[in-house]
Amino acid sequence: MAFMIAQRAFIKTYLITMVEQHRGYGYQMLEEMRQEFKSFGYSPPQSEIYRALHELVQEGVFYRTKQLKGNDPRVDFQEIVLYHFTEDGHEKAKLYKKQVKADLDRCLGMLNKAVKDNY
Repeated sequence: MAFMIAQRAFIKTYLITMVEQHRGYGYQMLEEMRQEFKSFGYSPPQSEIYRALHELVQEGVFYRTKQLKGNDPRVDFQEIVLYHFTEDGHEKAKLYKKQVKADLDRCLGMLNKAVKDNY
């Protein structure tokens, strides 16, 4: 058992939630997470976001589709990769988030104890 939750597990939890909410593609999710955690001094590395997405695909939680970014293919030819749940991906994601929640609760307990004992 790790001392604190692993960064990738933390990121994967947020990516799962973003896909549940039908929010965007990899780079867009990265930028949203950077904005969300900017006030905490945390900026998730781009490489970790894409590794986490790749793992979620390999684990059968997500599958990918590609589409053009803009509405007019004559103007914007940039292709983006969107992430969706596989047929049993929702169940796999739910189980994963439950496991991470247990780790987060343990970490919160440890952090709260450290603050109480030392400050």
